[in-house]
Amino acid sequence: MAAGANLLGGLLISHRHWSRHYLKYFIALGAGFMLATALLEMIPESVNLAGGRITIHLPGSTDFVMVHSGTEFVFLLVVAGYFLVHFFEHTLAPHFHFGEETHHAEISHAHASYAALLGLVIHTFFDGVAIASGLLVSSWLGGVIFVAIFLHKIPEGFTVASLMLASGQSRAAAFGSSAMLGAATLAGMALMFVLRNTVADALPFSAGVTLYVAASDLIPEVNREPGMGMAVLVFLGVLVMVALKAIFRI
Repeated sequence: MAAGANLLGGLLISHRHWSRHYLKYFIALGAGFMLATALLEMIPESVNLAGGRITIHLPGSTDFVMVHSGTEFVFLLVVAGYFLVHFFEHTLAPHFHFGEETHHAEISHAHASYAALLGLVIHTFFDGVAIASGLLVSSWLGGVIFVAIFLHKIPEGFTVASLMLASGQSRAAAFGSSAMLGAATLAGMALMFVLRNTVADALPFSAGVTLYVAASDLIPEVNREPGMGMAVLVFLGVLVMVALKAIFRI
């Protein structure tokens, strides 16, 4: 479903079925929900994993017991995840905005759009890692991570397709770029299920990636919009996460 949302975003821009105005609502809601998910669920659960032994039960497979020492290493992995995405976005990808159609004057060469695509592929790969890591810990954690990521998946596909069109690529290439993002998401999930005994390290690393996407990619887009409507949606995203936690995790 997360990968399919990338495809839907690319389909919207390549066929112009939906105004980008509505995608901004997903960005604002997703920013708040992602921040709350990373801070209230992913990082605390990572600390719990690091504090002792945990056994991961998977149907039809053997149990995996992991031991990690100290919370310092957890936060080191959070920082590593945050700055890995920062590095790739600011060295490989040109400046881009989530959910906003990019005009041709902003990207004049095809290599710039492909550089942006590479940066987003890395980002979406860790989307898949985050979802799978959460599911390996619990269905609750996997579910909230999925919702957090899903909310920005359509704008993500919309963005990469816009970049391709702005660089002079065909509509087929624009849609294909969004398909690559979906494939990268599935690849990240597949890798985590193969290396599921590394979940105690992958989860805090993914939390850092989630924090970066929410705080450094999505929140700036909210701040660019006039009025208070978008800011209210960010708070709503946080409140939805807090409400879900209160209802299902008492």
